Amino acid sequence: MDFSFDNAFDLTGQVALITGGAGGIATCMAELFAERGATLVLVDRSEEVHEAARALGSQHLGLVGDVADEASVQGVVAEAVEKLGRIDILLNNAGIGPLAKAEETSVDLWDATMAVNLRGSFLYAREVGKQMIAQGGGRIVNMASQAALVALDGHLAYCTSKAGVLGMTNVLAMEWGPLGITVNAISPTVVESAMGAEGTWAGERGENFKKLIPTRRFAQPEEIALAALYLVSGAAGMINGENLVVDGGYTAT
Repeated sequence: MDFSFDNAFDLTGQVALITGGAGGIATCMAELFAERGATLVLVDRSEEVHEAARALGSQHLGLVGDVADEASVQGVVAEAVEKLGRIDILLNNAGIGPLAKAEETSVDLWDATMAVNLRGSFLYAREVGKQMIAQGGGRIVNMASQAALVALDGHLAYCTSKAGVLGMTNVLAMEWGPLGITVNAISPTVVESAMGAEGTWAGERGENFKKLIPTRRFAQPEEIALAALYLVSGAAGMINGENLVVDGGYTAT
């Protein structure tokens, strides 16, 4: 096996499917993966996903779909395989983070968070996993969060959903590792994105939280994309069932 840098991080000929693909961290992932030679399938509820795919080049595919809907997921995966022949990489990136104190958390908020963050990741992992089993291998990366590891105020549903993602990651890694499929997770701190530092963690709340992070800053989307690239690369063939924490040391304190 050639472990040279260029070969290990070459994604030429591989098809990568990214959920939540219309913007944010997904844009950085898609641009980086395309630069390394992959063909992208971007999936999102927003019609903007078509433009996001076109911006990468005509060979890339943008599909509208709801990660929480089983029929939608099955349809998207089938269309991707029909048009591109295979799926080598899955990045379960779609997520939402509505906040509420525990005693004020409604059933609707709870169910919506679980539907996108946990059921959506499960559905895509299951359907893409079937394709990877048929192909004889693949790479799956599930986006979790530092919130899967520690308690955050107002994050009852979010913390629970992301902890579930880690449990799912471990089981899939155990079951599918012998089939040539590695399954790992990434747990970022707050990321400088619309959902993170520009949304929930904007302003004074974010500045106060940075003081609790040993590196005294939030993560950049590019840093998360590079972490994902490592986990799907030829350099990480023995990394399976792991949770790569990109949090500046927040959960270490």
